[in-house]
Amino acid sequence: MTTSAEHIGVSERRSAHNYHPLPIVIHEAHGAWVTDVEGRRYLDFLSGYSSLNFGHGNPKILQTAHEQLDNLTLTSRAFYHDQFAAFCAGLGDLTGKDMILPMNTGAEAVETAIKVARKWGYQVKGVAPEQANIIVMEDNFHGRTTTIISFSTDPDAHDDFGPYTPGFTVVKYGSVEAIRDAIDANTVAVLLEPIQGEAGVLVPPDGYLRQVRELCTSQGILMIADEIQSGLGRTGKTFACDHEGVVPDMYILGKALGGGVVPVSAIAADEDVLGVIKPGQHGSTFGGNPLACAVGNAVIEILNTGEFQERAAQLGEVLHARLREMIGHGVVTVRGRGLWAGVDIDPSLATGREVSKALMARGVLAKDTHGSTIRLAPPIVISQEDLLWAVDQLADAIASFR
Repeated sequence: MTTSAEHIGVSERRSAHNYHPLPIVIHEAHGAWVTDVEGRRYLDFLSGYSSLNFGHGNPKILQTAHEQLDNLTLTSRAFYHDQFAAFCAGLGDLTGKDMILPMNTGAEAVETAIKVARKWGYQVKGVAPEQANIIVMEDNFHGRTTTIISFSTDPDAHDDFGPYTPGFTVVKYGSVEAIRDAIDANTVAVLLEPIQGEAGVLVPPDGYLRQVRELCTSQGILMIADEIQSGLGRTGKTFACDHEGVVPDMYILGKALGGGVVPVSAIAADEDVLGVIKPGQHGSTFGGNPLACAVGNAVIEILNTGEFQERAAQLGEVLHARLREMIGHGVVTVRGRGLWAGVDIDPSLATGREVSKALMARGVLAKDTHGSTIRLAPPIVISQEDLLWAVDQLADAIASFR
């Protein structure tokens, strides 16, 4: 078998350097554990950025995928298929929305939401042609397509990719007053992450989402919640918005919706919003394909039990209690909700990448973001014993730099 060093060497020579992976080559995975090409095992504390909420190789999801592979994988949306109605109805019931528009990747779903919001603004709200604007947040992460990076405040994502798409106003995250001040007659929507993941698992102030909901309602604009990372059980609720009892006008979903098997994304909204899209105005050859819908249906069935939401909430309390004990011992701040945490390492000790590499050497996989921050998001199937063992390894890794 090819060694890790050989795999990494070829990858670095032959692939674009748009990622900076940790030096590990994974060969197989089950539940919360992965094994590299040389047989070493690691506890996955990243879950594919929340794509693997239900664990690697979830039996129900894999069985569904295997069965669907034997029957039908693709028709395009030129025809109906026998998994489509159940997917739209099931996801509509899960979100409480009338209609679903399925796509593939998270970025595609965000682009779809932007298009729908603009069209709604022109056809329903009566905004003048070409004048619609959408309020977005500082430190957002919604993907890396040209339109999306046009309103990114991350220099790596934004710089040198212009000219940029107009129509966005960037305001401070967590400030309802900033949103209120930015609204004008041409504002059609507010787009936000209920918890900002890439920024370091930033949780907004209590009441913020509820106040945004009330403001959008009073001003006649759409509230769009990007729940691609925060949704589908990760935070201890089905959606992060649920923590404040908030229902946005539009959900953007992805990652865990594909069960770690295939890319599946979607937007969910009521007919008075999503009904503005007519045949030929938006689509995707693979969006809503039979395999994707079958897998999505299995994910929806899992979520309908409530088991994973409850488990994420309970284990999240254990995780955050243990992480808070580390504050003042190489950790500056801990943020997050459920089985999702951003841990700020004392920058005088080490960078987030250095700690991530030290953690990898101890058998745990996590990833850094923005200097000295690391993100923790283990599969929700993780045992409490493994969870506590991983946090002990983090404490040991940080102590090695002191």
